[in-house]
Order: sequence, then C-alpha cells, then structure tokens
Amino acid sequence: MNAAALAPLRDLAPVGLDELNSAAELLTRVDRKYMLPAGAVPDLLQRLPAGTAALEIDGRRSSQYESVYFDTPDLSSYHLAAYGRRRRYKIRTRSYVDSALSFLEVKTRGGRSVTVKERVAIEPDAAAGLTGDALAYAESTLDEAGIEPPEHDPFVPVLTTRYRRATLLVPGGSRATIDVGLEWIELGPHGRWLTTPGSVIVETKSGGSAGPVDRTLWSLGHRPASVSKFATGLAALRPDLPSNRWTPVLRRHFAHATTGRRKDLP
Repeated sequence: MNAAALAPLRDLAPVGLDELNSAAELLTRVDRKYMLPAGAVPDLLQRLPAGTAALEIDGRRSSQYESVYFDTPDLSSYHLAAYGRRRRYKIRTRSYVDSALSFLEVKTRGGRSVTVKERVAIEPDAAAGLTGDALAYAESTLDEAGIEPPEHDPFVPVLTTRYRRATLLVPGGSRATIDVGLEWIELGPHGRWLTTPGSVIVETKSGGSAGPVDRTLWSLGHRPASVSKFATGLAALRPDLPSNRWTPVLRRHFAHATTGRRKDLP
C-alpha cells in the first residue's frame, strides 16, 4: 500500500485536527494536484519548509478514506469534467474509516478555478445512498451555485475510491494531502476495479497563489497534472468514455495498473 513512502512523516511535528482546521480549513480554495511515483514522496517530505506539521489522530499520521461518487445514469457530472466546463460539480460521500465518521460533500467549480466544497454529516450506514434529506441538500447546494440539478434522472452511485491519506499543515496557512494505496471500484453492471500501486496523488490547497509545497514539487521536477480521483479513475475503468483531458496521466500512471473484477476484490 506504499506505506513506506509515508515513513518520513514521523520526523515532522504533530498537529491536531482542531488546530489544522483553525489554521487552514480552506473550504474555498485553489487546488493543485500532482500524480507522482511513490518513490518520490520521501524526498518531497524531507525538503518541506521548517515548521511543517503532520496531522496526527489517535497516534496515527495517516488515515483510511473511502468515497462513493454519484452521477446521473448518463454521467452528466463526468462529462462536464471531461469537457472542462466552467460550471461543474461533484457529489460524493466521504467516510473516515478509522473514526467511523461520514459526510455528504458537494464540490462546485466557479470562476478563476476556485473550488467550493459544502458538506454535512451523515450516518455511516447512509454513505452509499443519496435519498431524502441528503438528496435535497445536494440539489439545493447545486442550485445555490447556479448549477441546475437534473430534473428527471436520479443520482446513482457510480464509483468507490479507497486510499490512505496523510495531511500536512504548512507554515503560512496552506495545507497538502498525500494519498497512497489508491484503489478504484466501478459500481454498476461492469464491476471492474483497479489499483495504481506505483503512484500516489499529492494535492495542495491554498487560498490563491502557489504555496511552499508547490514550489518544492516544482524544484523536484514535478508539475500539476489534470487528475481527478472520480473522473480519471472512471476513465481508466471505462475506455469508452471521452478522456483526452487526462490522457498524459492515464498513459503514465494507469497503463500498468492492477485490474480485476469486483467479485475478486482482494
């Protein structure tokens, strides 16, 4: 699961969740994503600015995540992302497996590439469905963002992602996440899954301009990539879908992915 890539986290100072959120909650932010070889992570961690801290919860420096993504049967959310539409959205449930907490999250993309994330707590056993109050919350959030919810096609679960995440608090109020053990599971009749054991995703989150982690990544020769756990993962599982937007990442990091059928999940 590439856990060795995160070993240098033990050399960083710990930071609690409340302190992290107070310093850099950043629900409205600019995200930059990088997909790297897993072997590049230790060098990155060792070059971070002095004072960088790692989120620690119950003695753990990383946590297991699981997300279920929802879309219409004709994949309208996916197609908005595939064609780079300015007004696009993403709906998912996110479960923090180690702490048994779950949220419904609605992410919208506005002007100047700013991502706005709204979320509400849900019961863990509701994390795989979108009905009732959860559906109403998603539709009202889209409406407030100027995105018209589908009138006739319901939202259905289309993809599950699993990974282990470490979170960094960087001096100056920015943060970054490092996701290892990436796994994608297609929901529906095809039932395929894949993993990319040789790659990780680093995401930086700042209020505007590039932060220290971005500059460190650039100094190591890494540049932001067009990658989305939802859209790129679904494109890798469904070659029939339009995917030009993610072609470089698909060729470099998914060409040799480990794949299988859902019934054979390890």
